[in-house]
Amino acid sequence: MHLQESGEMYLETIYVLANRNKDVRSIDIARELNYSKPSVSRAMSILKKDEYIDVDSKGYIVLTQKGLEVASRIYDRHDTLSAFFESLGVSHETAVNDACRIEHVISDETMQRIKDTMSK
Repeated sequence: MHLQESGEMYLETIYVLANRNKDVRSIDIARELNYSKPSVSRAMSILKKDEYIDVDSKGYIVLTQKGLEVASRIYDRHDTLSAFFESLGVSHETAVNDACRIEHVISDETMQRIKDTMSK
């Protein structure tokens, strides 16, 4: 099953929040993304059913290995694309916003070529 862009966005947010705060709850995700709590709850149910996350009895959310693989890949794409755009002279804010949109749809081949270019 291919994860939709919104699912990838949630996983990336969990990844970022976990690295920042350690403990992640639905309310933290809602605040970070400025989404409603019911929207986040629905998304967490789907991600849990598809085995991307686990939720403990206290409501803390952790990425499964499957979820961590997706989240870290998306986060790496975001970082790489942002840095690439900034290296072209794009402002930080625009680079980050563009990377956010592109990270979900760019091909592996194009992403690898950008990484290769960045490492030269």
